[in-house]
Amino acid sequence: MLKTILAVSGKPGLYKLISQARNMLIVESVSSDKKRMPVYASEKVISLGDIAMYTDADEVPLGEVLESVKKKENGALVSLDYKKASAEELHGFMAEVLPNYDRDRVHTGDIKKLIQWYNLLVSNGETDFVEAEEEKTEEEA
Repeated sequence: MLKTILAVSGKPGLYKLISQARNMLIVESVSSDKKRMPVYASEKVISLGDIAMYTDADEVPLGEVLESVKKKENGALVSLDYKKASAEELHGFMAEVLPNYDRDRVHTGDIKKLIQWYNLLVSNGETDFVEAEEEKTEEEA
């Protein structure tokens, strides 16, 4: 699911990939307005499936971090107001979600972005953060 959700540099919010053309992507806003627009090859686009958070050992895929937030918040929106929260509150929240996150390389802005994206996805019904392939391999074992 996260492979088709995109963050576009310079544009607020998240976008779902609808179609690909020669030099552009057609995307639809994840928010409630569902506005469609072109994103050109010159714009920086990254799939949420390609993002990871730093930990003391290695990197954890964003899907696993979002799943951890979902468990902490019981599938609801994050109760912490990331716009008004202090840096200490945000880092405390992150420590609960991902206890071994790298405190030097994960910045306060990264935590705010994580909460913002999580709230946006959950409020628009996107809650499958971990790929179904992992579940299939567990069933086969």
